[in-house]
Amino acid sequence: MKPTATPTRLLPALVLLGSGGALLGALFFQYGMDLAPCALCHDQRYAHVGAMLAALLALLSAGRLRLLLTGVAGLALLTGAGLAGYHVGVEQGWWSGPAGCSAPAFDGLSIDELRSALEAAPVVRCDEVPWSFLGISMAGYNFLLSLALGLLVLGGAARRWRTA
Repeated sequence: MKPTATPTRLLPALVLLGSGGALLGALFFQYGMDLAPCALCHDQRYAHVGAMLAALLALLSAGRLRLLLTGVAGLALLTGAGLAGYHVGVEQGWWSGPAGCSAPAFDGLSIDELRSALEAAPVVRCDEVPWSFLGISMAGYNFLLSLALGLLVLGGAARRWRTA
């Protein structure tokens, strides 16, 4: 092995640490700080779980199968980055969130329609930022982590694939 080559076990281990840390952080905010997650937050968690499962299978495999599963973990992370980026856009009002997750438009509604819309509104909305640090929301930090880790893992797996 070349000294500059990325060891094939390192990449899935990084996925386990990164995604595991993100999930632990999300659970801390949910249970330790009483910040209930919205529907988009849950979707982002599923991406991390998928990445962790692929990374665990990669660690239990060898050769090109390990690299392929590592690539799947990287793709799951990039999917999570896409979901997180979408969530940030919903939080910032750049676009509407999914129906039932964002505040409904109340323009032109009758009183009865307004009452029905308010009663049907979700308890945890996707278009509100419940916590931020340095102006970046949890979805924003998840976007940055998932994108960086996903690109790192896919790049490393692709380099190793060419030399395997």
